[in-house]
Amino acid sequence: MFPTPHTGWQNYQPDVPRIPTACISVEDAEMMSRMSSRGTKIVVHLKMGAKTYPHSPSFNTVAEIVGNKYPEQIVLVSGHLDSWDVGQGAMDDGGGAFISWEALSLIKDLGLRPKRTLRLVLWTAEEQGGVGAEQYYQLHKENISNFDIVMESDEGTFRPSGLGFTGNAKARDIMKEIMTLLQSINVTDVYDSADGTDIDYWMRVGVPGASLRDDLSKYFWFHHSQGDTMTVQDPNQMNLCAAVWTVVSYVIADMEEMLPR
Repeated sequence: MFPTPHTGWQNYQPDVPRIPTACISVEDAEMMSRMSSRGTKIVVHLKMGAKTYPHSPSFNTVAEIVGNKYPEQIVLVSGHLDSWDVGQGAMDDGGGAFISWEALSLIKDLGLRPKRTLRLVLWTAEEQGGVGAEQYYQLHKENISNFDIVMESDEGTFRPSGLGFTGNAKARDIMKEIMTLLQSINVTDVYDSADGTDIDYWMRVGVPGASLRDDLSKYFWFHHSQGDTMTVQDPNQMNLCAAVWTVVSYVIADMEEMLPR
């Protein structure tokens, strides 16, 4: 039996005692459920070794292809570099970091240079609450009008189906038109909203946002568990995700006008 606990964190109100919380695996929970249904009294001996350590320095990783006409305007693609303390973080969020890096790499290899700057940010300390993303936002929010769209992949890189999008109706229509370019790989859907801890700061204040949507049927088999290793990743599916990320980011960066807000 391979235990696969989906771990996370516990939040507390200021006036509530901080009672420790722990996560058990689905397999163990189902076993105890079967035991309980048979009338067995269950006694659990729980040993916890989690600790809270002091803060330490950490950094976002940034790379970019500078735009040839509107270099001050930014199309941002991203994933986060850190991972949970178990497993390798290959899925969460190595895949998102990979396809964001690959988008710039493919565009560079093709000798293309869009009108706007295409910027890659690999966030640090997302698992601790989006610490790197919040700092980045605070440092750059004075130039918020120059951010065309913020994109994040942090929900796996399995078989893609489209993008979640947050923006107004005119911007959504443009996104739908862009997605028609991906008909040959059958990835054309535009869903109601984008998700992403690291891009949420920008979307709250009206910057359009996009997140990769893919087949999540197996995501929580491995999420925040020892099972999140390279064996989870399928190279062909990752290539499709990278294609979506590359096409969408390049087309938006190369349009004459920014997405409407």
